[in-house]
Amino acid sequence: MLAVKWDEKGLVPAIIQDAASGDVLMLGYMNAESLKLTLESGHAWFWSRSRQELWHKGATSGNFLEVTDVWYDCDIDAVLVKASPKGPSCHTGERSCFYRRLTVADLA
Repeated sequence: MLAVKWDEKGLVPAIIQDAASGDVLMLGYMNAESLKLTLESGHAWFWSRSRQELWHKGATSGNFLEVTDVWYDCDIDAVLVKASPKGPSCHTGERSCFYRRLTVADLA
């Protein structure tokens, strides 16, 4: 049996990648229940750190993430979820949460 290395809050970071384009869409956190639901349902589920509850991506917006594969890294402390997005992945309406480039000038 695989032993996921959960953090001190029982979470593992989940990078969401567009299965077709390879673009990184978002970063979420999963607990054991949301990871199991993701694998069983074929839809992305997360643990909301702010609301302290399970979160089915797309349940209110309709912007579901249909999961094609779930991979884990060499240390088993992060997962990569490859998915087909059904609408924008970011709560701002952007396709990806990573739509702003960071430069050195931004740090000043």
